[in-house]
Amino acid sequence: MLAIIKYNAGNIKSVQNALSRLGVESLVTDDKETILQADKVIFPGVGEAETAMNYLRERNMDVFLKSLTQPFLGICLGQQLMCKHSEEGNTDCLHIFDAEVKKFPPKELVPHMGWNNIYDLQGNLFQNIEENSDVYFIHSYYVELCKETSATCNYILPYSAALQKDNFYATQFHPEKSADIGEQILKNFIEL
Repeated sequence: MLAIIKYNAGNIKSVQNALSRLGVESLVTDDKETILQADKVIFPGVGEAETAMNYLRERNMDVFLKSLTQPFLGICLGQQLMCKHSEEGNTDCLHIFDAEVKKFPPKELVPHMGWNNIYDLQGNLFQNIEENSDVYFIHSYYVELCKETSATCNYILPYSAALQKDNFYATQFHPEKSADIGEQILKNFIEL
């Protein structure tokens, strides 16, 4: 069973629907015992960093999530919350990844919304994915490049399109909205 973390952030239903299309049973939950029993965990989200982190802290989920040992995938806001700090609301985050989340400078249209290519792909999440594949983004904040960057995107500046450290994986883009490429990335995660 795959657990999808419930934490007052949007986009959970589209992730659940994408998993259903792949024939994967999932459960949306914030119950720690259920999450511990899950084979894999997805931490999706569309929302605002400070509000989401407050929700997690109130339920002691901030410490709990960092202790998980099964494959764990953060998506969009999920990736940002897995970093150490976000400029959005000047928020301390989970600090799984040693990276800062910053607001895009207003040189182009923000948010970065739509299809863009990813490159410098590394790790099992990107098995059978070609360099410069297009995936779907929607975000106003980005994760800086760091030692844990496993894919890069360029919008205004190069930034981390994906991160990986131990059992923790994350994507700034939405694999559940990224057609065949996103479906393959979700399959790769499920097969870890």
